[in-house]
Amino acid sequence: MSSASTATVHATVENGVARVLLDRPPLNIIDIPMMQALGAALESVLPGAKMLVMSGAGTRAFSAGVEVSDHLPERVGEMLRTFHAIFRQIAGAKCLTIAAVQGHCLGGGCELATFCDFVVATESATFGQPEIKLGCFPPVAMVTLPRLCGLRASLDLILTGRTISAGEAQKIGLVTRIVADNLLDDGVESMLQELRGLSPSVLEITRRALRGCGRFDFERELAEMETLYLGGLMKTADAAEGIRAFMEKRAPVWTGGLAPQ
Repeated sequence: MSSASTATVHATVENGVARVLLDRPPLNIIDIPMMQALGAALESVLPGAKMLVMSGAGTRAFSAGVEVSDHLPERVGEMLRTFHAIFRQIAGAKCLTIAAVQGHCLGGGCELATFCDFVVATESATFGQPEIKLGCFPPVAMVTLPRLCGLRASLDLILTGRTISAGEAQKIGLVTRIVADNLLDDGVESMLQELRGLSPSVLEITRRALRGCGRFDFERELAEMETLYLGGLMKTADAAEGIRAFMEKRAPVWTGGLAPQ
């Protein structure tokens, strides 16, 4: 067994299964240093893995999202580059990926979980993309959600920012399987056991073909969302106001104008 560990991310590989644990309790909020640690962990474990399992420490959250302060103008560019590099790593991986979700799975945490090939969630898990409430949008979810759950459901989730149950998430295509709250590990192991009985090479070829269906160019579409986020969204006064209001624990005052230069 090989392993790699930091204060916030722990990774091991055993018998071809890589396990990556997000460990920043209580809600496993992902800040820039944690993104860097996660990227380094994936770089360490992915080459030797046939399957990857990602989970969050504790019972309260897989991850409640990206650190809001990292959306401030002086950090947002670095945050997007660092966070999106993780998705590019996963997209280029040759192994199957499974997210094991319990508790809150929100914002960037929801993007990370639903980007995996399979999502095994507990009955009480909740999912959501609440970025719109901060005057932002989720770039990765903007690319992936329409393909996972269709345009109508994507508009509902992204434009309202509402949180949904694991049951509703499964109905619209974000969750693969739901298990009892105390059986998450068993549910993941059951899925791993099913996959172990299949050809790794055939699984890899088929996964790659499925992800490429409909001429889906993740890299190009994500780059377009990054440009819109930094060059359009972050130039609005409301984006800055939403982030400031959240940090100051007050209701935002939307103006609809451009940010002062």
